[in-house]
Amino acid sequence: MALGNAMQLTLGPVPYYWPKARLDAFHEAIAAAPIDRVYLGEAICSRRHEYRSADWLEAAARLADAGKEVVLSSQVLMESESDLRALRRFAANGRFMLEANDMSAVHTIAGRAPFVAGAHLNIYNAEALAFIAALGAERWVPPFEMTRDSLASILAQKPAGVATEVFAYGRLPLAFSARCFTARHYDLPKDDCRFACLDHPEGLVVATRERESFLVLNGIQTQSYRVLNLVDALPEMRELGVDAVRLSPQPERMDEVIAAFRAALDGAASDAVAATLAPALPAAPCNGYWHGRPGLDYVMRHAAA
Repeated sequence: MALGNAMQLTLGPVPYYWPKARLDAFHEAIAAAPIDRVYLGEAICSRRHEYRSADWLEAAARLADAGKEVVLSSQVLMESESDLRALRRFAANGRFMLEANDMSAVHTIAGRAPFVAGAHLNIYNAEALAFIAALGAERWVPPFEMTRDSLASILAQKPAGVATEVFAYGRLPLAFSARCFTARHYDLPKDDCRFACLDHPEGLVVATRERESFLVLNGIQTQSYRVLNLVDALPEMRELGVDAVRLSPQPERMDEVIAAFRAALDGAASDAVAATLAPALPAAPCNGYWHGRPGLDYVMRHAAA
């Protein structure tokens, strides 16, 4: 089933702590990639300072000049006045829309400018979506564990003019904590973490006692080890009225992931897309939440009918 170009392809903020040179190179590559919208900003930890606010805004301007729509993502867990000051600088930038990832960001931007309601706002029903839309949200990202059927129910009652963007690829953000688990792994206090995350450009893998890879530690964030892959669900999303699908950045082979999803959106055969995408996944795929099953499950497309 050809999807055409109606659905947009977007790239979420880089979740990991990368050196500035790596971020610069990544943004340069994305400027030339077939991506419609790019989200920028440090959404995880305020101690990550390879990019400052001015650097994010400069990168945003470069990507906008390359023809990308740019959105600035706010931090998920606000912990200090300095975090709020950084949020206010993003909200007052005057050019780029803000993705609000917690209610302090909503409070900062509501009534001042339209914004994107991020997945971390936990909008689980049509009433919550109507509430956030009334505050100025023009786009929303459903929670990562939302099922296809729950999304269909919400979209049947969705306020007019609110676009829907589904997280469709990447390690799932499962939890945030005021404690830094990467620092704890190295027996370091959070306030003197020595920026250990820089040594783990794709997070720190956690295994069970049976030595099965289970989770990924990313500073104060915990991610799934398995990689969400909803490329097979794109036809369903289109039928539901989803406007965009989001990919989460990874340090290697991101160009292949983008190319595969773009090909799928342009109508390429699903078998060919799956074969192209499989080698680029850093771990086994999962899509259980979409099908109403445990998140780490993987349901083959033909079995989901």
